[in-house]
Amino acid sequence: MRTIDRYILRELLGSFGASLTVLLLASLSGVLVDLIGRIARGKVPAALLLSQLGLRLVDALPLVLPLALFLGVLLGYSRLYRDSEMAVLGSAGLGPRQLLRPLLVLTVPVVLAVGLVSLWLSPAALRTSLAMIEAANKSLLVAGLEAGRFLELPGRRSVIYFGEMSDDGSRFGRLFVHSERDGRVDVITAERGELFTESVGDERYLSLHDGFQIEGVVGQDDYRMMRFERNDIRVPEAEQATAARDELLLDSLSLVAAREPGPRAELHWRLASPLAALGLALLALPLARTPPRAARYGRMLLALLAYIGYMNALALGRAGIAGGFVPAVLGLWWVHLVVFGAAGWLLWRAERPTPRREGGA
Repeated sequence: MRTIDRYILRELLGSFGASLTVLLLASLSGVLVDLIGRIARGKVPAALLLSQLGLRLVDALPLVLPLALFLGVLLGYSRLYRDSEMAVLGSAGLGPRQLLRPLLVLTVPVVLAVGLVSLWLSPAALRTSLAMIEAANKSLLVAGLEAGRFLELPGRRSVIYFGEMSDDGSRFGRLFVHSERDGRVDVITAERGELFTESVGDERYLSLHDGFQIEGVVGQDDYRMMRFERNDIRVPEAEQATAARDELLLDSLSLVAAREPGPRAELHWRLASPLAALGLALLALPLARTPPRAARYGRMLLALLAYIGYMNALALGRAGIAGGFVPAVLGLWWVHLVVFGAAGWLLWRAERPTPRREGGA
């Protein structure tokens, strides 16, 4: 590799690394806020916070990596143009076409990584995430409840205590529950019980056997005590595995064999991520052209508008394929063709020599 190529590649790697770090932190904070909200509502067990955070971040990589590459290439080449280094390279006979080599050295590995994540890692992470939540909904241990400790029941103003619990976390003994709502106190004790999910629907219940229930209003003496043989307590609604469409959980080979519009749209969407990374990287090179000493982010708005338009066109095309409005054979190739055509035209225009202006008399 030529010395100038190594210099440009270092510049691009630095900009790409900085963009990726900022975007990952932004994605991480958004995922963290969403997970904490679900944990507070009792939909996701608190014990699964870190694992769900990592899996959700992997699922976001097919969108984060292309944008990070786009911004990194744009910022890297913009600095070279702004500091007149590109003018010096141009005077030495190195135009935009000759500068594609360091760009491709960075872009090709990133495109391969995006393809690997989009086609394999992302759906696998989503399946693992939902499987962990589904297993947690069937076990009190995974849900963060354990014997011998007073714990707050997620999603309810209740404190719960188990004297003993089975190894799989589905059965327990010597239960105590204290609830308070609108000044009304409710205390329940039970000799034994189990966690179960109703046959119709996905709501979870604690089935209590041989216990007492005491309820009343704080400050009044009209408490009522009842003895029961069985009493069911509903726990917070579980995170629904059906929140993700079925085609999102399928592996890519199954999507290739499917003929329904939904799986075909999902297949084209997964293929779109690496192609979008390549198209955006090629588009960023001509968009990075800025006059010397221009504002640092002078062309950034135009580039971001191009990115937003590209992503919206892909999303509309995906919805069109799933709804049957766009033929599956056409897929999203027409969107990529427009972007690659625009990038090629801009690169060709940048290679054209600037016509000399003749001075008037």
